[in-house]
Amino acid sequence: MSQQSSILDTASMRIARFATDFDPSDLPQAAYRSVGRAVVDTVGIALAAADDGACAIALNLARAEGASAAARIWTHADSASLTSAAFYNGVAAHVLDFDDVNSPLRGHPSVVMLPALLALAQHRDIPGRRLASAYAVGLEVMVKIARAMVSDHYAKGWHATTTIGVLGAATACSHLLGLSAGQTANAIGLAFAQSSGSRANFGTMAKPFQAGHCNASALRAALLAEAGMDAAPDALDGPQGFTTLYGNRESLDAELASLGQAPLELLASGLEIKKYPMCYAAHRSIDGLLDLRREHGLQAEQVVAIHVESNRRAMVPLIHPRPQTGLEAKFSMPYAMAAAALDGHVRLASFTDQAVQRPAVRALMQRVTTEEADGPVTPRWNIVTVTLHDGTKLRKEIRTLRGSHDCPLSDDELADKWDDCLAFGGYRDRGRQFFDAALDIASASIPELLKRMPQRAVASSG
Repeated sequence: MSQQSSILDTASMRIARFATDFDPSDLPQAAYRSVGRAVVDTVGIALAAADDGACAIALNLARAEGASAAARIWTHADSASLTSAAFYNGVAAHVLDFDDVNSPLRGHPSVVMLPALLALAQHRDIPGRRLASAYAVGLEVMVKIARAMVSDHYAKGWHATTTIGVLGAATACSHLLGLSAGQTANAIGLAFAQSSGSRANFGTMAKPFQAGHCNASALRAALLAEAGMDAAPDALDGPQGFTTLYGNRESLDAELASLGQAPLELLASGLEIKKYPMCYAAHRSIDGLLDLRREHGLQAEQVVAIHVESNRRAMVPLIHPRPQTGLEAKFSMPYAMAAAALDGHVRLASFTDQAVQRPAVRALMQRVTTEEADGPVTPRWNIVTVTLHDGTKLRKEIRTLRGSHDCPLSDDELADKWDDCLAFGGYRDRGRQFFDAALDIASASIPELLKRMPQRAVASSG
């Protein structure tokens, strides 16, 4: 094989040709609707986080880097440079850990693409139809790479949302800008040069930083490639490439062979919109415990012990068995079980530091145990067993995850989440103007959409 043929056959070039050739008219209406829902969910969560400490730090940095009319800061009336806006909005949309998930990715796709895509689309006046196809392209790339390598990659400690996410997000930005295949391959290589993120940072401000950094990195990679900066053509699958350094030299060939084939990952594996503002690994168990409360009139004072069993590796992200802060509690199965048992719900207000430090919560967390079974990583399941003072054992097995691709939230349920996020952050969407316009993303003008951004109404309830 000639050197030229070898370059054309690298993973970066195969992805680049897919991104360049993909036509927005190839997207079915359901795909546009899914992207519109993702915009609503991602923006709403960011607005709920407006008063978070990590957001305040990130906003100060964005402002210190200089005012600019390039792109909107979602939570305020400010604008900032493209990379500063993408960075800040990514931090805000991820800090509450309430943003959507794609299961094969083992991560959060919207939060590492939409801040960058919306910033670019606003600045270049690119229509919503093109933004939706860019989102579909980016998700396709992320999930195909993840299917090939994410299990061990994630288990080693990498934050797949950002390490793999930046590759898909840079591809999405390249498609949005209409870059050539060569430019897109360079953007992928430049994204690889910035790929980062560790699960060690879960439960700290550095986790949402990683999401913000991913957006800024992807956007920067596409703009530099557009301007002529190059990168290694074998950045993904070469001897010093992504699969070698971040994985076990897995081949991407089989997964990339199906790039763009129907159904697209946007419809096949889809987006899972969270019901609870914490790590997705706890959601099945929360559903189970809340079901037991409803079905048996269960009260926390009846509980002697709570035991959670899951499939292998299902609880890997839940690294804080005895959390001290709201951020740590987002990665704690004992806290999830204690809060659900005591309060009968798990909401945004469940993750203040004060809520985590309640004596009743701390006492009940001590009585929660967890266990991962031997066997396959999938299918995923949880079993919650609650032991009562009279010796009764209540057991609930949960396989279908509510809010998942197979059991999605309805538009009404999404609207309820949107309203809760806005109320928590102190915002108002008069007549649901932004909500309705975002759902119709195929017809939207992105600059006009962002002019409909909800406005701050009252002090935050958080």
